[in-house]
Amino acid sequence: MAGVGSLGRWLAEGSLNSRSLVTACLERIDVRDLPFGAIRMIVDDAVAQAEASDEHRRRHGPRSPLEGIPVILKDNIDVAGLPTTAGSLALAGSVPDRDAHLVTRLRESGAVIVAKANLSELANFLTEGMPSGYSSLGGQVLNPYDLALTPSGSSSGSAAAVALGLAPLAVGTETDGSIISPAVHQSLVGVKPTLGLVSRRGIFPIAPSQDTAGPMAGGVADAAALLAVMAGTDADDPATAGAEETATRLGSLRLDPSVLSRSGLGLVAVRGKEGDAPSRPLIEDEAAALERAGGHLRDVELPAQNFEDELFVLRYEFAPAVTAYFAGWPASGGPRSLAEVAAWNRAHPDVALKFGQTHVDAALAIDHTAQRDDYLEARRRDQAAAAEALESAMAGLDVLIFRGDEGAGWAARSGWPSVCVPTGYSARSRRPRGVTLVGRAWTDDHLLSVAAGVEAACGRRRPPSQINPAVFHRLKGS
Repeated sequence: MAGVGSLGRWLAEGSLNSRSLVTACLERIDVRDLPFGAIRMIVDDAVAQAEASDEHRRRHGPRSPLEGIPVILKDNIDVAGLPTTAGSLALAGSVPDRDAHLVTRLRESGAVIVAKANLSELANFLTEGMPSGYSSLGGQVLNPYDLALTPSGSSSGSAAAVALGLAPLAVGTETDGSIISPAVHQSLVGVKPTLGLVSRRGIFPIAPSQDTAGPMAGGVADAAALLAVMAGTDADDPATAGAEETATRLGSLRLDPSVLSRSGLGLVAVRGKEGDAPSRPLIEDEAAALERAGGHLRDVELPAQNFEDELFVLRYEFAPAVTAYFAGWPASGGPRSLAEVAAWNRAHPDVALKFGQTHVDAALAIDHTAQRDDYLEARRRDQAAAAEALESAMAGLDVLIFRGDEGAGWAARSGWPSVCVPTGYSARSRRPRGVTLVGRAWTDDHLLSVAAGVEAACGRRRPPSQINPAVFHRLKGS
């Protein structure tokens, strides 16, 4: 599917209208999605939204670059009147009466919400050992680039939807890796913003200390356009209090790929366990391309990550965050706490507990009074370890560049922004390759310009129908 820039030009000149664009997306979903399971539900009024956008354009002009552009939302994001299930059968009837803050901003921009995407159940924090992309409600999301390759992360359906061209844009969420990892594995640009740049209100949570939503798209410019609409302060989310300056810069951002040649870039090798050699910083082709583009490269190392503190932090925050999320919802018979979700699952084990619910059970076993000091110390220690390691590696540099999705955990734990960029496909298996860029907090706009430079230097994204054509021969209408 064409990108936001091209679609916007065609909408502006009148050779395309939003109604026909949205109708085409719905038809593509019907033709392409069934084998891959990217979509959980179609939004019933998608065509009506598109018609309203066309009317607004005729009367008043476009409200933003996203006027009339289709967007798919991960199904842990609230849309008033539609279920927010987080992939759980227990939550299949949970219907909010209020849009998430980011959905309000999308509507105000003129974007058209066409569908909700499948995801790993409870954003991949139901249990251990469950395949990425699996949920008791939505089944299994498959990676269109290679059915044997994980779709990865919890935003697997959002990634597959964009990779398949079901819409040009999707919104994912991340606590640790759930935007970046599926984007890398499905040859997309993904952005995990600075924590607090995008409101968390109206998103089914895991841990507020790390949760954020972010864009997934085929290119950096499209992701930047979506982030510019999503970013900003929200009086109901204190974490966004410092967002306005960066959001304003994003609103007027003109991507400048030449920033790459004026930036210090650290090529990160991550040390393994004791005695293991560090990972290679980058595949040689990518490093050579960055050097040809004028990038100032320096090899740096980071220690192996220890996720023990993070796991305790996420489990400690999980149950209270779910209770807070449901506060103020309209009355219904569905679960309104993590304990009620767990109880529903235990009452329906044949359909709900194929892989168990170890994370949920561990979260519910925590004594939030007796263990509060342990939690505060674990969070302080984990955030400091990530931030101090990144600051040390970043000394004298502007951006760190990691092989694949290796930088996701560092950025998630520190609250710093990260952007992944597809860089090609492996010679033997044609599986997607990519790199992840990490920058300091509130430098999202600069990081996106550097990402545009990386994309120009070594981006080679191709649709899965070209990389994995055998699968697409079987689709109706293909």
